[in-house]
Amino acid sequence: MDWSDDGIVIAARKHGESAVILSLLTREHGRHAGLVRGGASSRARGVYQTGNLLRANWRGRLTEHLGSFSCEMLRGYAGPLLDDPQRLGALGAFCALLERALPEREPHPALFEDSLHLLDLLSVPAAGVGADQWAPAYVRWELALLSDMGYGLDLTSCAVTGETDGLAFVSPNTGRAVTAEAAGPWREKLLRLPDFLQENGDAYGAATDLAAVRDGLALTGWFLERHVFAPQNLNLPAARTRFVEAFR
Repeated sequence: MDWSDDGIVIAARKHGESAVILSLLTREHGRHAGLVRGGASSRARGVYQTGNLLRANWRGRLTEHLGSFSCEMLRGYAGPLLDDPQRLGALGAFCALLERALPEREPHPALFEDSLHLLDLLSVPAAGVGADQWAPAYVRWELALLSDMGYGLDLTSCAVTGETDGLAFVSPNTGRAVTAEAAGPWREKLLRLPDFLQENGDAYGAATDLAAVRDGLALTGWFLERHVFAPQNLNLPAARTRFVEAFR
């Protein structure tokens, strides 16, 4: 058995003296692991940094076997982020969530495209156009992850009144939006809904509003923990927790 696909490096763990166990998010084959012989060498180490986009060829005797990868670099996303701790933290959280949340070998083509879009925004130079858009884009990516796993939130209208304007909160129980007026005395028990996550909101207007980003991370984190990790008796990945701490 063999196949070729594009894949984003989400983990590379040393195996033996010179090999690595490589985990990729691929476009057509989902999260897929394989052995890379010589992957821990000084020449190959840069290729298998998390976040890099590779062209991967997988080969195994049977589909259920670990198999082996041979890869070539398509784009190196990791290198430009090494001098930016906050973006590097976002990349670490991104990879950790994919590695721990996604079932192995289950295709998620839409999430793969969303992931490439996020990596493109993370790699925009600090002085470049759109350099301040990566943080809200990361929050929207976590929403896409939830949706792709079957836990999408309904942020289009108020669960109480049906209104589409004035949405300000999300019910932690139902995942549905609520207006500020309808929230009433229960608002302290609700999760805040930042403007950039609303359909009629400005997608990038809150890009530099750290409070809005924190609200978005609290929102997605609540549902990731409740629906994805708690049923497996797991906590949110430590890399994601460290990333959130950076916004405090």
